[in-house]
Amino acid sequence: MSPILNVAAYRFVAIDEPDAVAAWLRELAEARELKGSVLVAAEGINLFLAGQAEDVHGLMDDLGRDPRFQGITPKFSLSDSRPFRRLRVKVKREIISFGGRIRAADAARAPAVSPATLRDWLRQGHDDVGRELVLLDTRNQQEVAFGSFKQAIKLPIDRFTQLPDALESHRDALKGKAVVSFCTGGIRCEKAAPWMAEAGYGDVLQLEGGILAYFEQVGGEGYEGGCFVFDERVVLDPALQPMPADSATSA
Repeated sequence: MSPILNVAAYRFVAIDEPDAVAAWLRELAEARELKGSVLVAAEGINLFLAGQAEDVHGLMDDLGRDPRFQGITPKFSLSDSRPFRRLRVKVKREIISFGGRIRAADAARAPAVSPATLRDWLRQGHDDVGRELVLLDTRNQQEVAFGSFKQAIKLPIDRFTQLPDALESHRDALKGKAVVSFCTGGIRCEKAAPWMAEAGYGDVLQLEGGILAYFEQVGGEGYEGGCFVFDERVVLDPALQPMPADSATSA
């Protein structure tokens, strides 16, 4: 049997009729027998889906033909079986909850750092202009327990909405540094990094594509343990293969 292709992707974009978009995405996924989750809100879409490779790519091609979703960047991984048991499509107020801080449709993205560039900065300990490098993990402590970048700042939070309060004590330590925020696939940093800039933390960067893109493009250099994912695989190693949850390091 062919391996299962998993895809994670999101797009922040204004959606005037979230219910209609959700119905359309459900129809596309059901027609291709894909399982997983799709979230739709006025601020964009977020999806985790799995199925046969041709079906996953077919859905992403259909999605890309809509002008609102052109340029969406998927992260792919393989598994022996489907890590989802059913298809779940929901309309929510936010595709990633951040205490009602809705991302404006015309909001500029925070500057992004590619996985290869971050690897180079980790090797040298500073960015290209000599600023000390600081990594900021925006995930919750349950996820972080399975693995994170070495020496990254990890916050004692259970929910993403708690990040602003937890980050305040690190304000002075981040001044003048090259701060690179990261999360699983990038979606949380799309909100956290711009908010941090507005809150006076400086020009915070975000890791393009998150940990999953780093694993896919670079491997595990500078990273300890695995990455928690929101499906039955639980934790992926730097080769994007499932690993026993009890073997992951306490980051």
